Formats: sequence, C-alpha cells, structure tokens
Amino acid sequence: MPTAYVWDPLPFESWSDTCDTLHAHTQVLGKLAARLAPPEPQLQHAALRLTARGWETRPLPAPDGSGAIVVALDLHAHQSVIEHSDGRRHGVDLTPDRPVGEVTRDVLAAVTGLVGPVPFDPRPQEVTWTVPLDQDDQHATYDPDQVASYMSAATRVATVLSEVRAPFRGRCTPVNAWWGSFDLAVSLFSGQPADPGSSEFIRRNAMDAEEIAIGWWPGDRRFPRAAFYAYAHPGPPGYGQGVLEPSAARWEPALGEYILDWDEIVASDDPHRTALCFVRSAVEHSCAACGWDPALSASMEGRPPPVR
Repeated sequence: MPTAYVWDPLPFESWSDTCDTLHAHTQVLGKLAARLAPPEPQLQHAALRLTARGWETRPLPAPDGSGAIVVALDLHAHQSVIEHSDGRRHGVDLTPDRPVGEVTRDVLAAVTGLVGPVPFDPRPQEVTWTVPLDQDDQHATYDPDQVASYMSAATRVATVLSEVRAPFRGRCTPVNAWWGSFDLAVSLFSGQPADPGSSEFIRRNAMDAEEIAIGWWPGDRRFPRAAFYAYAHPGPPGYGQGVLEPSAARWEPALGEYILDWDEIVASDDPHRTALCFVRSAVEHSCAACGWDPALSASMEGRPPPVR
C-alpha cells in the first residue's frame, strides 16, 4: 500500500486512560470558549478547532477589554498554551502522571494573569465521571506517543470532513472539535427549523434546526472503538433502513446513527477514499430521506462547482 494511504490503527482499549485525560483537558478549553465567546446558533461559539498542533479556541474577547486570547492544547510540544493578542504567552506542561486538576488550576491562573478572572464551571460534561476539573486527580495518564497517534488519526479525519463540506451550498459549520463528546464533526443545515425534542439546555439550543451531522470519535467507555458516524435530525420514519457505502457501514439503533468502524477504514486499500465514500453516502441518503431541497444534495456533487 502506498505510504500516503497508510492510516494507523487506534484501538481504544490500548490508550483509554490517556484518551480520558486528553478529553478532560479539552473540556477546560471548551468551557472558557463557552463563557467568553459571543453566543452563536447551535452553540457554535463553544466549539473548538483542530489545528496542525492540536485543539484550540478561536480568539476569545478578553473580559478586561485588553484584546483577545486563544487557549490551545499543543499536542506536539505537550503544553496547554494561553496566548494574548498583544504577544504575551504562558505554557502549562502536559506530562505523564500530572493530574488534570493541577493542569486546570495552572491554566486558569494563567488566564487570570493575562485578562483577569473568568467565571469557570468546573463540572465535566457528557462524560462518565463527575469529579470537578479543577479537583480531578483521577485522570493523570498522558502518554505522548499515544497522543501522537490520536493526532495523526484526527488530522486525517479532518481532511475528509473538510472535503465533504467544501462544495455544500447551504449553511454549514467548519470542522468542529466538540469537547463534550470529544469528536470532530461537520453539520449541514437545510435552512428549516426543527423541534429540539427537549427543553434541556444543550439540546434545545443545538438541535433547533434541520441538520445532517457527519463526524468521528476515537471511542469512549460506552462505545469503545473509533468510528465515523452520521445522522439526520429530525430523522424521518425508516431513516435507519438506508443502505450506505461501503458495505461495512451499518445502522446502530442504540446510537441512532450510521457507523463505519475505524478498523474497516484502516484495512481498506485507500482509507481516505473509503471514509469519504461513507460520509458522502450518508449525506446523500439523509438529504433524500429528509426531503431536503435537491439543489443542496446536488451541490455536494459539485453542481454548480464551488469555484468556476
């Protein structure tokens, strides 16, 4: 297989402790973004970004009016980095056996030193543990080699998601890094509202528009394997009966999502093409099943082309 096509396995069971620690670190960034960024529809202001060095916030308004800050996880230098728009910078080391609580306290102290105090809710979200982030001494495993493997996989995923969203002519998100569920995802919108189905804060704000979501997660303790996923909201009757490509794609009733396991992609002759085939097939099926404007589906095929 050509070197460019080789995608490495990412077995969750072999790096689950490091994965949980890394996930907890992303929650600190996400909570700062949610607090400081101007609110956007579907909670887009709270989303993070995957960059060449790791996860980071967009520029966040400094509460003291001094400019903006970006808070990042540099997964090459293994630091949590707080940068001010005036050039000031502070790094907090991410090292093996350093608890999340210690890192969190140092990050918050650095933020306070640069822009003043920021209200911070330390309760973790959408995870199986409840210990506050700034008191968390349970998550301390951080293996740099395992983090590098994750970063390699996430970067490949981001290229697939970027490619599938690029020609879409409706409203869509960038490739978001979601710190609650620790996944990378793109959302496509029909332009029509939807019933969130719940008054709970996240659902009533994130699910109030017709949406097709495509994404990837590295696995967690509830679904312990890496996989691409896709779903539509609201999903019409019979939505899960669609047949997607490649043949290994399947509907997971417990998740309410279509799934393609990372292992299936890694084992294929061309992993990028296999992953792209899945997400395009999922979008095509979702557009048809949900009765979206055919012009939106056609734009995914480059009709009209994005650049002329």
